[in-house]
Amino acid sequence: MDYLKTENSPIAYYISGREHKEWILFLHAAFVNHHMFKAQEAYFQNSCNILTLDIIGHGNSMSAKKGDSIHKMSGWIKQILEKEKIDKIHIVGISLGAVLAQDFANRYPTAVQSLACFGGYDINHFDQQLQKKNGTAQIGMMLKAIFSIKWFAKSNKKISAYTAQAQEDFYKMNIEFPKKSFMYLSTLNSMINARQTPPRDYPLLIGCGRHDIPSELSAVEMWKKNEPDCSMVIFEGAGHCVNMDVPQEFNKVLETFWSSGRFSEISDASHGRAASGFAR
Repeated sequence: MDYLKTENSPIAYYISGREHKEWILFLHAAFVNHHMFKAQEAYFQNSCNILTLDIIGHGNSMSAKKGDSIHKMSGWIKQILEKEKIDKIHIVGISLGAVLAQDFANRYPTAVQSLACFGGYDINHFDQQLQKKNGTAQIGMMLKAIFSIKWFAKSNKKISAYTAQAQEDFYKMNIEFPKKSFMYLSTLNSMINARQTPPRDYPLLIGCGRHDIPSELSAVEMWKKNEPDCSMVIFEGAGHCVNMDVPQEFNKVLETFWSSGRFSEISDASHGRAASGFAR
């Protein structure tokens, strides 16, 4: 573990390998930490250098100061890349991480080798009604957490994951999320509809789980309409955090996407499941 020493709020980050040509940055969902990508790190560490981090208010990035918030994360990520002399990187974001990944790509497009977002939405063309519903849901979660983090975590795991194992793993991370860290997410909406989508000189993959909430499925389909040249995938047997629910299928989809810059269809015969998608 290393830290980016910002003026007020140190950001913890982790590097696995430096000997490979290409780099991957994994950005985690809200209320958990970088450990949600343990299956991806194990799978890709022999072929790529891997960078993970704990978003402000999460994991080992909890020594944050008032006034700092998630709206500064993209700048801090760019500082980490400069510190580690990383010019370009593949970025994978889940949920909150998908929002942050897009914000980074909006600000620093030349640093992006590819972009893959799951369980998220198009932050540059986000429907106001969906945004209102999203805000109402966030308030409900905060009220649960204020009353009891344990109660909040038990409820949240069912929304965030579909399989029993993924729900348990999510809960173990979520239970460590402190109530005070909600304030570091307060500026999240400042990233929404703040910019026009810049020309993408890199491939884009979007997707979600078949068992995610209906509004998420609608958001991904709407994103595909906004950017028809992107690739889209729906993971069968998965909910919100697809990388935790179906890690093998998820890893294979990323592997194919990075090797060809597109995704058509990958099936996992050993599990009898398929990830369905649209080719570019």
